[in-house]
Amino acid sequence: MKTLHSLPAPRALTAVSADGTPIHVEVYGPEGAPAVVLAHGWTCSIAFWAEQIRSLAADHRVIAYDQRGHGRSPAPAAGRGAGYSTTALADDLEAVLAATLGPGERAVLAGHSMGGMTVMAAAGRPGFRQHAAAVLLCSTGPSRLTAEATVVPLRPGGLRSRLTAAVLGAKAPLGPVNAVSKKVLKYATMGPGSSPERVEACARIVHACPRGARHGWSHVLAGLDLEAGLRELRLPVAVLVGTADRLTPPVHARVMVEALPHCTGLVELAGMGHMTPVEAPEAVTAQIRELTLTYLGVKSGEQEKEKQA
Repeated sequence: MKTLHSLPAPRALTAVSADGTPIHVEVYGPEGAPAVVLAHGWTCSIAFWAEQIRSLAADHRVIAYDQRGHGRSPAPAAGRGAGYSTTALADDLEAVLAATLGPGERAVLAGHSMGGMTVMAAAGRPGFRQHAAAVLLCSTGPSRLTAEATVVPLRPGGLRSRLTAAVLGAKAPLGPVNAVSKKVLKYATMGPGSSPERVEACARIVHACPRGARHGWSHVLAGLDLEAGLRELRLPVAVLVGTADRLTPPVHARVMVEALPHCTGLVELAGMGHMTPVEAPEAVTAQIRELTLTYLGVKSGEQEKEKQA
């Protein structure tokens, strides 16, 4: 898997959220190009989107940010209001949009896992409605996360839900990236056919997440209910999921498709797990490109060449 190191240095900036938490933002691609905003998931960082940034930055302005407590965005200071909450997720996204987009400028937003939940949490916000042209909800869900997850190999029910919450919310450090930890991460978050290179890349990203942030956000996810926010997404929304996703199984995608006012379609990637932007980068990037073409009028370099030929 390619990393961001071989790309031109991003334009880095800080967006200040409503409670004062600074959010680290990186912008790639040409100034003035149509905008794409990428929101990563729990325990990840900007680096999770490396393949999408590499491809899209050729003809888009790609805006990616570290969720609070992840990457270069610090955890909220003690006593700062909600700290870890869906309100904070929405506040952070609004701050990023305000810091990077001009008045009335619209972008395609892609959210993976907790990033998709961020989009749902922000759906009714004025800043979101001003700037969002279309959305990709990628490997995510609005509620019942511990009830539907299949990480714990038991029949559905209260015991499985409690054990799932305990496993995902454990305070213990993840430890070093080694053969055992990669095997565990692959089982829980990736499809059985994932290459060692992609498992290694995901493990490096996940293990870099500070333990406090991992634990703090686990409680938010365990009690998540964004059904109302999902119904507030009145713009075009595409949904994507891997058929082997144990953390947000396809049942969530199908629920979202039924609830969304303007769903443009559901893509189910056979054999892929939860980490779809890393496991199937071309498919995820293609979905983002389709949305930018349809709702921002952006053609890829290949399409422009075909037009001129």
